[in-house]
Amino acid sequence: MFNLAIDSKPMEFAIGRRLHPSGFALRKPPITGSRWCRFPVRGLAMIRAMVRRALILTAAFAAALTPVTCLGQSSNRLPAKATQELPPALVSLLQQKNMPKHSPIVVRLFKEEAELEVWKQDTSGRFQILKTYPICRWSGDLGPKLQEGDRQAPEGFYTVTPELMNPNSSFYLAINLGYPNRFDKANNRDGSFLMIHGDCWSTGCYAMTDEQISEIYSLARDSFLGGRPSFQVQAYPFRMTPANLARHRDNPNLAFWKMLKIGNDHFETTQLEPRVDVCNRLYVFDAQPPPNSPRPLKFDPAGKGPAFVVNPEIARRALDKQRADELEYAKLLEDNVPVAPIYSGLDGGMNKAFLARFPYRVTLAKVMPYASYLPHLPSVPWIDTDGSLTGRWFGVSFSNPIACDLARAGLPSSRC
Repeated sequence: MFNLAIDSKPMEFAIGRRLHPSGFALRKPPITGSRWCRFPVRGLAMIRAMVRRALILTAAFAAALTPVTCLGQSSNRLPAKATQELPPALVSLLQQKNMPKHSPIVVRLFKEEAELEVWKQDTSGRFQILKTYPICRWSGDLGPKLQEGDRQAPEGFYTVTPELMNPNSSFYLAINLGYPNRFDKANNRDGSFLMIHGDCWSTGCYAMTDEQISEIYSLARDSFLGGRPSFQVQAYPFRMTPANLARHRDNPNLAFWKMLKIGNDHFETTQLEPRVDVCNRLYVFDAQPPPNSPRPLKFDPAGKGPAFVVNPEIARRALDKQRADELEYAKLLEDNVPVAPIYSGLDGGMNKAFLARFPYRVTLAKVMPYASYLPHLPSVPWIDTDGSLTGRWFGVSFSNPIACDLARAGLPSSRC
């Protein structure tokens, strides 16, 4: 009568593509009218019984599985696509780069360039680029996701745990980004089921081909099997270069993007995964207690945070990069480089590698204009007082203890 399959959106029922809160997708295969109409009452009773049985099995299945089992230690419980090994060419690449199979990964997303990078920890303990995948489809426009239905793909720093890996997705395989994170919630942003998945089709997600997501999913799964409880996803509007920031200098999201750049610079200069915290509705990177502090740091995502310092080695490298970027950015402004339009007028984008293969998947924008409901976030609180462009642009003085306090930035305390 009906085929039963777990859908990519847990806690939802699907008949065809329509969803209902419960956890399964019911897909109706072709049937003849005579066979269906001959036993209507019995057929409905069978469906009801099947649904009740499925709900019971779902509860038992969820209670029995551990995160590691969900990631594929038992091939009897998972589809083959979720348990297949990495292709030989990728295994060879891991060996060339001295990257253990089960070492941690970091995933980086760049909307404008439509690229996804997988970085992996090598035997030195540092992260190196493993592979860059062209993104087949992303939706919305440059800028963060703000609310359900805006079609925006998220931007920010996200933590993926084993339970966010979906081996039974309708989009082949899927990795839930965990949106909204603490920053998003503190800024009253909402939405759900924002994924990296296959099928090259996006409504607020980063869509890859099935072949690509198979590799990415396997790399993530193997990092969990190595004992890592999570991996980080860094989602950016574009590569965080002075040239790109100069082109987008009129965009209302510029303050938000500058804040993301701080985390980007920490990662790129140290090749270490940045620690991410949130206080006063702002991201904080690699914070640690001031010297001789008797208590560990405890951040309130929506309220005033404690004084903290940044690891001196991380601070030095990041600040060197920021000052070099400052000079390049200032020169670009002096040269009056062209400004990019705030809105593209399109619903997202696609890497040029797929344009010939999927010529009609990037359409005109379906939510326009995006900024009609764009809230004005508080500016990043620039703490430096040395008057340099670095201080005004990048903000944080890494050498002294600072307080995550909007009042120090001249912002009304009612926003804290």
